[in-house]
Parts: sequence; structure tokens; C-alpha cells
Amino acid sequence: MKLQIFDPPMCCSTGICGPGVDPALVAFTADLDWLKRQGVEIERYNLSQQTQAFISNTTVSDALKKGGNDCLPIVLLDGKIILQGAYPTREKLAEVTGIKVTETAPKSSLKFTVEQPASVGSGCCAPAAKDEACCEESDEKSDKKSTCC
Repeated sequence: MKLQIFDPPMCCSTGICGPGVDPALVAFTADLDWLKRQGVEIERYNLSQQTQAFISNTTVSDALKKGGNDCLPIVLLDGKIILQGAYPTREKLAEVTGIKVTETAPKSSLKFTVEQPASVGSGCCAPAAKDEACCEESDEKSDKKSTCC
């Protein structure tokens, strides 16, 4: 059994980095780890880093042609779309794989804040929101600049 996830463009392979971490991505990543422990093969592709995987898979390519990036993420089980446009819950993953849920999904109470922007090339810059510009701050004491994006 193979589960393939075709993620929208994200700053890193899981989207769990940078200043705006989505709690749904944290839960989904934990759910994928749970599936791996149950013996399910997992492949995950990020549009901004592995574009060729999206082009090469005709199912995904056709979905993108019809729905654009709004159809992402696309989740395939053994080559067939089981969900698009949202990440499945652990319960949904268990249902489609036929695996009994023996562990509950973690409830995250973590709050993510960023005191200072990450540096370019650090691997943890998240894309800026549509109404946000990339940031640049100067450290007045040392005349150093930190930049994000």
C-alpha cells in the first residue's frame, strides 16, 4: 500500500518551519509517521521543490489542469485520488487504508512565534502572505541585517 501526498508550494518538505506554521500540517505529519509505523509506504512531494513529480504523474497533472493549485494537496492511495484540497485526518487515513486507529492523533497546544526573521538559505523561511512584504531588519547594535524570503 502506497500513499502519495502532493503538497502545495511550501518552504520545506513538511511545511513545519518558518514563522507561520499551520497546526493542521503538524497533525498531518504526525499522522503520516503513524501510518509509516503501520507499514504504509509514504511518498511526499512539494510543488516548489519537486515539480517534475507533479508533471510526471498524469493523475496529479490532470487535477492541476482542471483545478489549478487550489486542488492541492492531492492525496493518492495506490495511484487513486482519495482527497484533494485538504489534508485528511487520522481517522480518514485509517478508513481508506483499512488500518484500525490504536493511537489518537496528538492535540497540539503549541503556539508558534518568531522573534526574529530567519536568514536566507536557512531552510525555514515561509512564503510571505499576499499582503505581507518580505522583511529586513537591522540590528542597531551590530549593524547586521537579518532577512526573510
